[in-house]
Amino acid sequence: MFWVLLLLLAWAFAGTACLRLCLAAVRAAAVDLDADAGRGQDLTLYEAAFLSGGPARVAELTLVSMARQRRLLLAHTGWATVVDPRGRDEMERSVIGAIGPEGQSRIAPVRAAAATAEAVRGLADRLVSAGLAVPDGDGSTIAAGVRRVRIAALAVLALSLTALLLPGPTGMPRELIALWFALPLALTLSCLVIARFEVHPYSRWASPAGQRLLGGLARHMNGFGDERAYLASVAVRGVNAIGEPNLRAAFAHHDRPVQDRAARDRPRTAGHPKTAGADGD
Repeated sequence: MFWVLLLLLAWAFAGTACLRLCLAAVRAAAVDLDADAGRGQDLTLYEAAFLSGGPARVAELTLVSMARQRRLLLAHTGWATVVDPRGRDEMERSVIGAIGPEGQSRIAPVRAAAATAEAVRGLADRLVSAGLAVPDGDGSTIAAGVRRVRIAALAVLALSLTALLLPGPTGMPRELIALWFALPLALTLSCLVIARFEVHPYSRWASPAGQRLLGGLARHMNGFGDERAYLASVAVRGVNAIGEPNLRAAFAHHDRPVQDRAARDRPRTAGHPKTAGADGD
């Protein structure tokens, strides 16, 4: 009768995961009601970037915005060069500070440092307080609940296979054992189906109210000016929305631990606008 213990364990996995998903949905609905006042506000591009892709997206948007204004040069080899050291807001000053006093650095560490800067943390706190964003690392969100239910479904399936493959007599037909395990599996799958129709998409960063504001921004994007529409598409869709191949290639590079390779890729005339600009156009 060892399969009974496995069945109880399967029910524990399924019941706990589904219950936590339901509680997360209830909490999200309560936060959504508290965010009514925030729905009437227009999102800034930084806010849209955070709700769409988190701190890293905010850093990417800042880099692209400064590059479009020719105040920062982004080479296709993955290097950023400061042209105008005067940041116009806290985000830009964070990026310039992350590049460092030499005025040139690889884009990957700049993006990572800018994403953890105080300016981004302050933006996140404001959005969370307004009910438009979910706390970073909060395991009670709907997205986290859905992940737990998926893991529970896999666990139930694994436990059922283990029970069916147990050697020796079990005292019960294997078809009936499979039927018993089908019940907790059906519970997890039905929860996933309901969540798919009721609370999808599962955003890691935006609350339901924040997702609606993002949807409104996307619908009205065509009414913006060309430059604002361009930056809004980067904020919502990320660097894949960048039209220029060289500029998009600049974000495709990652940190390389080998120093001689980094030195080979580094522009030879660091900080020279004419040379670096050829790759940042």
